[in-house]
Amino acid sequence: MPTPGDSISVPKHIAIIMDGNGRWAKERGLKRSDGHRAGAESVRECVEICKELGVEFLTLYAFSVENWKRPKTEIASLMTLLERFLKDKTPELNEKDVRLQAIGRLNDIPPKTLRQLHRSIEETSDNSGLTLILALSYGGREEIIDGIKSILHHVEEGHIDRAMIDPDLFSKHLYTRYYPDPDLLIRTSGEMRVSNFLLWQISYAEMVVTKKYWPEFRKDDLREAIVEYSRRQRRYGAI
Repeated sequence: MPTPGDSISVPKHIAIIMDGNGRWAKERGLKRSDGHRAGAESVRECVEICKELGVEFLTLYAFSVENWKRPKTEIASLMTLLERFLKDKTPELNEKDVRLQAIGRLNDIPPKTLRQLHRSIEETSDNSGLTLILALSYGGREEIIDGIKSILHHVEEGHIDRAMIDPDLFSKHLYTRYYPDPDLLIRTSGEMRVSNFLLWQISYAEMVVTKKYWPEFRKDDLREAIVEYSRRQRRYGAI
């Protein structure tokens, strides 16, 4: 396992699809909400090891636009868990110099939870270490549509000429415009799909899939994914 002193290539930005909370709980005869609570510990460990290894950005797929289709009781439980997580962990984020950010259609989030999210973002805004980005009410297709609408608005206002539109300009109209694209995408639970996550941004990301459910994913698992990433040659279409 690598340590901060080892000569491995540490990705600047890691994105994680945190999958398998419900199945982890079901296999143990627990409620799905128990799986989500157990997954919160994996978040804490991943934040800690990213900070230790010098990762600059960590984006976690916490709640997708499709997740609003789940039973209302589960959604309410998830929002309560998110609110409690933010309230309890914000002091710890400050201690570890972690800056919190969020992307997605955030206005869809219940007002009470959204207020706590904004409060936690504000309270950690001066931190300069790891940036932790929560993808909430997020969808990659929806982000692209919102980006198109933003560009069209600027074209109509005369701020953008159609001839100016290229990939770099388009990226500036996405939720992630303040962050670099992910270098490494990790998915837990063994599923071989990206599930509408950062579709534009992961064009050249390396992907590592583990069969472990998210509540089982710990520091050593993230280290292993980084080692695997470090072995690969990133050519970006060149030879």
